[in-house]
Amino acid sequence: MNVLVINCGSSSLKYQVINSESEEVLAKGLCERIGIDGRLVYQPKDGEKEITEAPMPTHTEAVRMVLDALVNPDTGIFQSLDEIEAVGHRLVHGGEKFAASVLINEEVITAVEECSDLAPLHNPANLIGVRACQEVLKDVPMAGVFDTAFHQTMPKEAYLYGIPYEYYEKYKARKYGFHGTSHSYVSKRAAEFLGKPYDSLKTIVCHLGNGSSICAVKNGKSVDTSMGLSPLEGLIMGTRSGDIDPSAIEFLAKKENLSLEEMLNVLNKESGVYGISGLSSDFRDLDQAVSEGNARAKTAREMFCYRAAKYIGSYAAAMNGVDVICFTAGVGENDGKVREMICSYLGYLGLALDSEANKKRGEETVLSTPDSKVTVLLAPTNEELAICRETVALLK
Repeated sequence: MNVLVINCGSSSLKYQVINSESEEVLAKGLCERIGIDGRLVYQPKDGEKEITEAPMPTHTEAVRMVLDALVNPDTGIFQSLDEIEAVGHRLVHGGEKFAASVLINEEVITAVEECSDLAPLHNPANLIGVRACQEVLKDVPMAGVFDTAFHQTMPKEAYLYGIPYEYYEKYKARKYGFHGTSHSYVSKRAAEFLGKPYDSLKTIVCHLGNGSSICAVKNGKSVDTSMGLSPLEGLIMGTRSGDIDPSAIEFLAKKENLSLEEMLNVLNKESGVYGISGLSSDFRDLDQAVSEGNARAKTAREMFCYRAAKYIGSYAAAMNGVDVICFTAGVGENDGKVREMICSYLGYLGLALDSEANKKRGEETVLSTPDSKVTVLLAPTNEELAICRETVALLK
């Protein structure tokens, strides 16, 4: 089955076409600057990357351009759009309404719209992508795969906040968690790689990138995760602050004469390692600056690793042990120094890192020594493949 996977943002659209039998990526790319001027990036399997500048007033035009590229007589991968048999959409927030992926219909769309106040930047954009695909690919079945669904197995003691219970009852104010598709894929892949039953392991997945989260997966189920009601809670990230005393928000807003909305913008877009270093949200830039003696860059990296190690420790406690720790996503897969610094805090778990193996980047590898009591894995994530698999499973 040929599955078109769509990840739609407010002004962008990422896509892949995957053959579900071979799990090969047949084509991939993105549309950028939708509603501004428009730019399509398209790359067929084993082909050159093509860039087309063209007006994309809405996501519908963007979807049409993607489909036109897929059936282009010269570089397209299909003879006809009939060869697209399903579409899998990344949907960010399903609230408590969705604990699993679903086939999209009008009832599902309405329910996702009702969750939009929980993810005002993401859900409306995701639904624009759904509507655009429905308009162009009228009879093709479509699935919605939620970032939050995997975490719906968290127990109440993990997801409730210490606020009046009526706020949860009235507004569903609670921890939801994100990156669920990645955490699910990586934890399953770790079990396969190690040749052990998925439901027998205590796994901690560290999805470390510009957005970062850590998840405790016990016997195949998410039991806690670092992101909360929104992706702002938890780890220090590229530009997000992560955990902060709420009183500090009020204190700083008054000092800087900022509204709540302006203060949240600071916490989401001007904080994290970018705000601490005053330099960049990209860890490659931080690593270079540290090597050149930049003290603030060094502090930013140390803070990031320290916070990650604290979460790993807390989840080892929550699961009463840990068998596997997985590093994934852009930083987790490629920054050996960050992995080393995080693991340096975890000797009490009996963890021992193999320094030679830890030089690997982006390649599935055991990073721990044979005598380590905890297995450490470099485990590349593949959210698009996970969405493809979920879509196919719903259609069988």
